[in-house]
Order: sequence, then structure tokens, then C-alpha cells
Amino acid sequence: AGLLVHAVEASLFAAPTLNGYKRYKSFQLAPDRANWGRDNKGAMVRAVGGAGDPATRLENRAAEGAANPYLHLAAQLWAGLEGIDATRDPGPPSDTPYGCDALMLPTNLMDAVSALDSSQLFRKRFGSQFIDYLVRIKRAEIARFLSEVTDWEQREYFDIF
Repeated sequence: AGLLVHAVEASLFAAPTLNGYKRYKSFQLAPDRANWGRDNKGAMVRAVGGAGDPATRLENRAAEGAANPYLHLAAQLWAGLEGIDATRDPGPPSDTPYGCDALMLPTNLMDAVSALDSSQLFRKRFGSQFIDYLVRIKRAEIARFLSEVTDWEQREYFDIF
């Protein structure tokens, strides 16, 4: 339950690049909202196995390949432990992860940075100095990206104007 409650503010640790958010689309076998399901690749947290099966595990499918495994794992541990400490309930599993009423994950890096910036949990656990530093370098990265002219902009606007 802690993974789900803190999914939005942990997004920057799971997807630290601009491209990482382009895969959070419905019906792409990547999560687009904070939910869990049994052996469902569309759910953010996938429960595989069952009672009595020693191979039973949870998979958080929000992370992209560019995620720093140490920061992502630390964020997941802190979120999970907070959920245990607060005795949170994850609710029922979602059989339709793209159609359920669950908290949507950020759709872009800018929203993920803002969510982390306001996270009390991660400021407490990682320290405000580290979160401020990470937010500052990510906002600088976003500013550099927004200052560039892309192929999309040239294709979209060149013939119109």
C-alpha cells in the first residue's frame, strides 16, 4: 500500500528521464496509474505467485531502464515501510488496470519533479539537501530540453508558417 500511496512522489526515482514518461500509456503493458494486480503486466505493482508458493513476489513495473537502481530501491523501501508503519491497506487488486479508479502516475518529468519536491516522506528519508539538489538538476535538465528545437516542432510547424 505504501508503494501505491507514494507512487507519484517516487516517480522521479523510477523514471528519471524525459523519455521515461512516454511509456506510461494505457494498454502498452506499462503502468499509467498506481494500482496493483495479480499477474497483470498493466498494473504498477504486479503480484506473482500465491499463498504457499516460495517464489511469490511483487514487481514494481514503474521503473525504466535508466533508473538508478540504488535510489529507486531505496525509495521503494521507504515507501513500503511507511505503508507498513501506517498499516495502510492496498485495497482490492485491479483486474482492469487501465480502467480502474486509481491515482494516475505523472505523464512527464516536470510533474514528477514537482511531486518529489513536495514529498515529506522522501525529504525526511533522503534529506532535504539531497532532494533540493536532485530537483534543481532535473529542472535544469528540463530547461535545457525546452530550449531546444526538436524534429517534431520542425515537422509540425515548418509547412504551416
